[in-house]
Amino acid sequence: MTDQPHPSSFVPAGDDIAPASLPATSADPRHGGWTPARQAAFLRELAATHNVSAAARAVGMGRQSAYKLRARLRGTPFDRAWEAAFAARFDVLAEAALDRALNGVEVPHYYNGELVGTSRRYDERLTLALLAMRQGLVRKPRYDFLPEAAFETGDLAGLADRVERGPPHWRGDAEEEREALSEAEAEGERSEHGADAVDPGEEGAGVPAEVSPTDRGGII
Repeated sequence: MTDQPHPSSFVPAGDDIAPASLPATSADPRHGGWTPARQAAFLRELAATHNVSAAARAVGMGRQSAYKLRARLRGTPFDRAWEAAFAARFDVLAEAALDRALNGVEVPHYYNGELVGTSRRYDERLTLALLAMRQGLVRKPRYDFLPEAAFETGDLAGLADRVERGPPHWRGDAEEEREALSEAEAEGERSEHGADAVDPGEEGAGVPAEVSPTDRGGII
């Protein structure tokens, strides 16, 4: 009888196969291993590397599954945070390009191997390109009542935290998002200071306990 190959041998190789050290399993089967914590970690890595493949590998997932996740979550906090991760790097690039266009680039001049002076060179093509792109460099304002308006466009840190704590979709409007954000910040402060800390406004707080005369060493 001929041995049959194991079904796992038919799994195609590709970047969607997560490393063995980081299994792509999750208690949340809807996103195929993309837990809220993993989504937030991916977004932070995406902002740092500006590379979808590298960010996905860093959390044990694949590039294609990251794009599929974004397609499923189009218009959600995750989608907005993805935009913020790329916007952070684009802003740096745009500022550098504007600086070169406005102030030029310093060019050193050498004679017989020695620096004899410098001049400033301007790139007219860069200037014209930026002028043609000026509408795209200025982000359009969002409607204040939309839930995502509770976050700044480039607030990757805030959006990543929002993705991590959920829910996966926006709340009703911007006011609900702001209220939830305030509650989350207050909860974080309470956790930071410890649950056993005494509230100064609590009745009796800061008032010393009554001491008996015997404790004072006095005579009854």
